[in-house]
Amino acid sequence: MNRDLVKALQVAWGLPEFRNGVRHIVDLDEVAVLLAALSVPDHDHEVERSLLSLLRSALDTVEIREAVLLLLEQDEVRRPLVAAAVEPLADRPGLAAAVASAAEDPAVRRELRAVLDSTKVRALIWQAVENQVSDNRLGLIHQAAVLFVRHRSVRRLAWAVRRHGVLRESRRRPGDPPPTP
Repeated sequence: MNRDLVKALQVAWGLPEFRNGVRHIVDLDEVAVLLAALSVPDHDHEVERSLLSLLRSALDTVEIREAVLLLLEQDEVRRPLVAAAVEPLADRPGLAAAVASAAEDPAVRRELRAVLDSTKVRALIWQAVENQVSDNRLGLIHQAAVLFVRHRSVRRLAWAVRRHGVLRESRRRPGDPPPTP
C-alpha cells in the first residue's frame, strides 16, 4: 500500500475534527488498530486488504462520504492531510507543489465530489485499486482507460488537476531538470 496514503490517513485520524465527523458511523477502534498495523514496515498484506475493505465500505456509505468530503473543505483538516501526502515528495518539489495547489482549488474538490458520488465510478476505482494491490498492471491501465473514456466526471477531474500541473509533474522523474519557460 502507498506509504503516503497510510501517513495521510494517520494524520487525518489524529485530527479531532476528523474523528468527531465520522465517530457515529465508523468503529474507531477498528480503524486505529488497522492504521497501527499499517505503520509497521513489514505488515501483512491482509491488513492492507482489511483497510481497503473498510475504505470501500466507507466510501459507499453516503453519510461517511459526505462527512469526509465536508471535512476536506475545512482548511484546518485538509492542509495537514495534504502536507502529509506531499512530504515524501521532497525529491519531487514540482509534483508536491502541484498536488498542494490542486488540493486548495475548490473546483478540483468539486470535481472529486462528482467522481465519488457516482456508484459506477467508485466501483471502477475499486477495481483499479484491487489491480494495483495485486500488481496487475494491465488491469490497472485498462480500468484507468475505462474510467477516463466512459465517465465525464473523471475527465473533468483530470482536466482540473492538469491545470495545476499534476499530470505533467507526475511524468517527470526525480532529478529531472525543471522545464524551461
